[in-house]
Amino acid sequence: MIIPDLNEYITSLGGADYKGLIIPMFALAAMISRPFSGKLADNIGRIPVMIVGVIVCFAIGFVYPLWQTLGGFLFLRFMHGFSAGFKPTGTAAYLADIVPVTKRGEAMGLLGMFGTLGMSVGPSVGPWISSAYSLQTLFHTSSVVAILSILVIIGMKETVVDKKPMSLSLLKVGTKDFFEPRVFTPSLIMILTVISFGAILTVIPDFSDHLGLKRESRGLFFTVFTVASVAVRFAAGKASDKYGRANILKVSTLSIAIAMFLIGNVTTVNEFIGVAVIFGLAVGMNSPTIFAWTVDLADPRYRGRAMATMFIALEIGIIIGGLLSGFLYNNNPENFFITFSGCGIFAFIAFLYLILIHPKYDTKN
Repeated sequence: MIIPDLNEYITSLGGADYKGLIIPMFALAAMISRPFSGKLADNIGRIPVMIVGVIVCFAIGFVYPLWQTLGGFLFLRFMHGFSAGFKPTGTAAYLADIVPVTKRGEAMGLLGMFGTLGMSVGPSVGPWISSAYSLQTLFHTSSVVAILSILVIIGMKETVVDKKPMSLSLLKVGTKDFFEPRVFTPSLIMILTVISFGAILTVIPDFSDHLGLKRESRGLFFTVFTVASVAVRFAAGKASDKYGRANILKVSTLSIAIAMFLIGNVTTVNEFIGVAVIFGLAVGMNSPTIFAWTVDLADPRYRGRAMATMFIALEIGIIIGGLLSGFLYNNNPENFFITFSGCGIFAFIAFLYLILIHPKYDTKN
């Protein structure tokens, strides 16, 4: 909801040169918190971890308007990332607990579909709220919407049977809590493909301005891309159950690379919309398949850790994409092509990895 307006907001605070940090600061905090959220999800339960994520998201949205300095904003973006470090980890582990093995891809596709619906509605209404009312209203609205998810969580039954009481010892994490080696391959594919998404989140708002879109239309790309993603996620999840995870990922990784190359060549709004559809379809195939593959390979006793590892990979990719695209773009419209195509190369590397290094990988491996 707030992403389309953040580039303008940080510019108003005198931080135009720091646009490339908006997404990485958020992702860095999420990445740091993953080992803790994964360990806690496996020990004290999935639901408490989800609730922590919601509360952080709710609180930070109200603080943004109160701390109107560049340093304060970047600090709050960092703190905001802890919400993403907890809520999705608990949710994905919970879903893995309750879904039959033969339905994992389908279930992860369904989870991704609803998440993408939120990502579609948010960027659509966010710029409209800030234009019609104010940025302060926008931040507050995002908080209120986040806290509504508590109404869903409180009606859920905990799936961790042998729960442990919360203690300081559970906040001590070691190397094993940061990385689950069993899920290395899907995590690597996640890093390589999400670099493109980090670039999209960072640069697309400025690219929208470059094409002459009005302020309230800054979320157009995100809306179109997420609607396309929603349209394919459920079917892609079912397809990965039937044809194997790697086969679907070969299609999605190549499609992401092609979409990123095309974005850099866009000159009209219609072309912009068309590429958003391609990118959305590719991401819609990619995410649920990676999620399902992660669950396939994970030890059932450490699903929280496995999901945390995968999410850490996601954050690493977003951080790299945000920093790299900010560096390549450098607030110069002439650099749009090299920015998007340069970040898209990593998705093509993921495609080559699946083709050449793990040609026999499927759901069972």
